[in-house]
Amino acid sequence: MKPLLFVTGHAPAYRVGALARLHEREQIELALFGGRYKHGGAGFEGEMPFPHRYVHPLELFALAASGDYRAVVCPTGGRLAPLATWAGARRARVPLILWASLWGHPRSAAHALSYLPLRRLYRSADAVVTYGPHVSEYVSAHGAHNVFVAAQSVDNEFWSKPATAAPSARTWPASAETRFLFVGRDAREKGVAVLIEAWRLAELAAPANALVLVGTGSGGAAFAPAGLRREGDAGVVSLDAVAPAQLRDIYAACDVLVVPSIPTRTFREPWGLVVNEAMNRGLAVIASDAVGATAGGLVRDGANGLVVPAGDSGALAAAIRRLADDAGLRARLGEQAAQDVRRYSHEAWALGFGEALASLGLARGRW
Repeated sequence: MKPLLFVTGHAPAYRVGALARLHEREQIELALFGGRYKHGGAGFEGEMPFPHRYVHPLELFALAASGDYRAVVCPTGGRLAPLATWAGARRARVPLILWASLWGHPRSAAHALSYLPLRRLYRSADAVVTYGPHVSEYVSAHGAHNVFVAAQSVDNEFWSKPATAAPSARTWPASAETRFLFVGRDAREKGVAVLIEAWRLAELAAPANALVLVGTGSGGAAFAPAGLRREGDAGVVSLDAVAPAQLRDIYAACDVLVVPSIPTRTFREPWGLVVNEAMNRGLAVIASDAVGATAGGLVRDGANGLVVPAGDSGALAAAIRRLADDAGLRARLGEQAAQDVRRYSHEAWALGFGEALASLGLARGRW
C-alpha cells in the first residue's frame, strides 16, 4: 500500500511522538514547508522516526500530484501550501484529508483573502480532521463533511514524571505557600495583561502567594498595564522561556496553571498545550473560554478546573482568589485533571487520522 503524504509547516517536539504513532500504523511521509513558527514548546532536534523532506510550498503541487501516495493530508496554515497541496491531490485524483485548526477565521485584510479558498477546502475535502469538537463545529458550519477529531496530545509519560530538581531561578518564590503559573509569550492574545490586572484585584498577600510568568522575560511589557514597575511587585515573578525538563520541574513546584487567552482580530487560541502538560503534573487549571482546550472539552468548569470569560479580569481574580483560599478544591481539581488528560494521548491523536482513512477505505489496519 502506498504511504500517506502528510503536509505541514513544522514538526515540533511535542508532535513528533504522535506522528511516529501514526507512521507505525499507517506509513506516512512528512513534507515540511516551513513558514512562521508559533507552536508552543521547543523544536525537534533529533532524527525524526519517519520519512520526511523539506520542500518549498510551490513544490507541494508536484509532490501531491506524483501518484506516489494513497492520500494526502493538507494543512490550513500557510499562504500557498494549502492550495498547492489541494490542487496536486486533485490532479492525482487521490483523496484529500484536511487538517483544520481554526474555530474562528482571523479578521485582517490578508486573512480576508483566504476566507473563500478555505471554505472551498472545507467543502471539497474528502475528510476533515480537527483539533477538537470546537473546531469540528466550526468547519461543519462552513460546509465540511466526514469530520473526525484528533485529540491534542503531548508526551504524557514525559510530563508526568517526578521532578528532578527544585527551580533554580534567582528570583524563584521559594517561600510562597501557593504558586500560580502562566506559561507563554508576552503577547496580547495570551492575556498576560488581563492576568496581571486580575492578580492585582485578587489582593493576595506576598510572599505567601506568588504568580510566576514563564516565557515573558524578566520585567516584560506585561507589568505596565497594572502599574507593576519591577519584578517582584505584589509577588509577581517573570522568567525567560526554559527547556522542557526545567518547565516540568516548575509545574511540579506550582499549584495552579492560569491560561487567560483572549480572542483578537488575528488569533484565537486553537488549543493551549500547556494545559495538557500541567494536568499531567496534577495542577488545577484556570482557563478562559477563548482557550481551545476549554472549548474542546478538556478543561471542565468545576470538575478539573475553573473557566472564566475571556478578558474579564474581575472574574479571573475571583477564580484565583477561590483557589488560593481552598487547598482542598485545588487538590480535587488537580487529581481529576491528571486522570482526564490521559485520554489525550498520541494514540488518540493518531486515531483521528486513522478513522478518517478508514472512512475512505484507505486504512492499513483496523482502528
